[in-house]
Amino acid sequence: MIGDLQQKIIKEGEAAQKTYTEFAEWCEDESKNLRFEIKTAKAEVEDLKAAIEKSASDIENEDTKVEELSAAISTDEEDLKAATEIREKEKKDFAAEEKELVDTVDTLERAIMIIERELKGGASLVQVKNSADNLVESLRLLVQATGISSQDKSTLTALIQSQEASQQHSEDDLELKSTQQDGEAKGDEILDTLNDLLEKADAELGEARKTEKKLQFNYDMLKQELTDSVNFAKQEMDKSKKRKAEAEEAKASAEGEMATTTKDLAEDMKMLAGIHHDCMSKATDFEVETASRAEELKALATAKKIIQEAVALPQESFLQLSAKRTTIRMRDLDGSSSQAAKVIKNLARKLHSAALAQLANRMSAMVRMSYSSGEDPFAKVKGLITTMIEKLMKEAEEEAAKHEYCKKEMGETKKKKEEMETEIEDMTAKIDKMTAEAKKLKEEVAVLSKELAELASSQAEMDKVRQEEHEEYVVNKAEMEKGIKGIQLALKVLREYYAKEDKGHDAAGGSASGIIGLLEVAESDFSKGLEEIISAEEQAATEYEQTTKENEISKATKEQDVKYKSKDSKGLSKSAAEATADREGVQEELDAVLEYFAKIKEECIAKPDPYEERKKRREAEIAGLKDALAILEGEAVLLQSSSHRRHLRVHTTH
Repeated sequence: MIGDLQQKIIKEGEAAQKTYTEFAEWCEDESKNLRFEIKTAKAEVEDLKAAIEKSASDIENEDTKVEELSAAISTDEEDLKAATEIREKEKKDFAAEEKELVDTVDTLERAIMIIERELKGGASLVQVKNSADNLVESLRLLVQATGISSQDKSTLTALIQSQEASQQHSEDDLELKSTQQDGEAKGDEILDTLNDLLEKADAELGEARKTEKKLQFNYDMLKQELTDSVNFAKQEMDKSKKRKAEAEEAKASAEGEMATTTKDLAEDMKMLAGIHHDCMSKATDFEVETASRAEELKALATAKKIIQEAVALPQESFLQLSAKRTTIRMRDLDGSSSQAAKVIKNLARKLHSAALAQLANRMSAMVRMSYSSGEDPFAKVKGLITTMIEKLMKEAEEEAAKHEYCKKEMGETKKKKEEMETEIEDMTAKIDKMTAEAKKLKEEVAVLSKELAELASSQAEMDKVRQEEHEEYVVNKAEMEKGIKGIQLALKVLREYYAKEDKGHDAAGGSASGIIGLLEVAESDFSKGLEEIISAEEQAATEYEQTTKENEISKATKEQDVKYKSKDSKGLSKSAAEATADREGVQEELDAVLEYFAKIKEECIAKPDPYEERKKRREAEIAGLKDALAILEGEAVLLQSSSHRRHLRVHTTH
């Protein structure tokens, strides 16, 4: 019964050991998984914090940019509004001035026509008087014209007063001839004055129109520049608002992910602490149970030994019977031991076990030695078999534990190796992608920088050409105006000369007409050439200003692209460097895992026989030993029964 109890306790211990081993493995697996998840979650939290900070910074930058662009748009629109108001006022002033000058020119032309007609028509006294009246009336109209300067008005007023005095004198003296001659002299003087005034009025009208055209051109250029600037700023502001919205969306997404990840991290840490507490408690309980079970087995073994010693028969009382009984027992035990040894030898040959063969030899030797010395060989033989069984069972337990350990460690190590290799592959792909994007951005920045350099060079060349064209225009315009003035002066001289009524004039009239006609054609050609030069200059200036503005817009756009792409390229390069450092850390950890994996394979795989074969052989060895032990146990029971019957007969005889 004590032996059965011992076996029961041993089996309970084995079952408890197996249960605890499985629980310990679960604790280790769960703890490892949770620690990995916690590490990953912490890294994700840091990444999300960085993403949130970056998004917040981007939002702030875009807000600042939107404010700056909004202020620039407001300023440009106010400038355009002010310039438009000034232009409207200038146009209104020009319209009034042009109307006055046109009226003045019309009045002068009518006055000159009247004077020339009256002077050339040989009129009578009444006609002269009427002509003088018409002349005075025309002069009065001119004086009233707002386009005549103060000095010219004074001159015309003096002429009017002189003409009125002449008319009064003519009426008093009735000297028609004198009046006519004096009228003709005054008429020529007035006609010259009016022609000068007409020429000045025409020049002022032309200058006013030229000034108006220039002002309109400047306004158009300014309007175009401000409009382009406003449109460009609005486009940039739309882009900034779009980038801000994207940054806000990314920030909100990162904050949501961070809240979830932080919650999961707290739960994982709490779960890890709970598992650690439960596993430690279970380990403590298992140690207490194991110690208690060992003490119980020790107590049972002690009790068993005491009982065995207490029930032994005293040899001094029955020397003869004991000798006879010993002889019988030795003989019977020798037979049973031989049978048990035979079973073990057969098993040793079958399993090729040197240990079993050695055990069988020791059993035979132990029986012979005990037979010679008179000692009880049963306990020793049984002890050898029991010890062997315990040794094999212990080896089986150790090897089973080692097998489970190898299976568990190799499985976990292989899984971790595959996970880390996958992680390295993912990180490598991510690094390659960031590196490629950074390289592409750098190439785009290089192309933009080259385009900016070419644009600057083109603008500088265009500035130089425009300067040379303008300088050439100034020189050509001055020469052309000088030529026109010279021709006009020559025409004036010739016209004044050939207008005289003398024989020389009459004789040269035909040639004079040809020369004057030629000069008039030359004047027309020169004037047309001057207009073409001015028109070409204005067109060139317009094209230059337009191209310059387009270049400025293109330059600003490209510079912004260079700025943002350079920033993105640096950010990608930095992220790639950080990811490379992380990958190196993972690679170092993988190298350690690979080294450990090689060691564990060498320890667990490099065995002469597979574990399953060793397990089957050991189970067969244990089964054979138990059979041998059963043979001995059976023989021992028979011997005890026979000895008890003989003891009763001897006791009855006595």
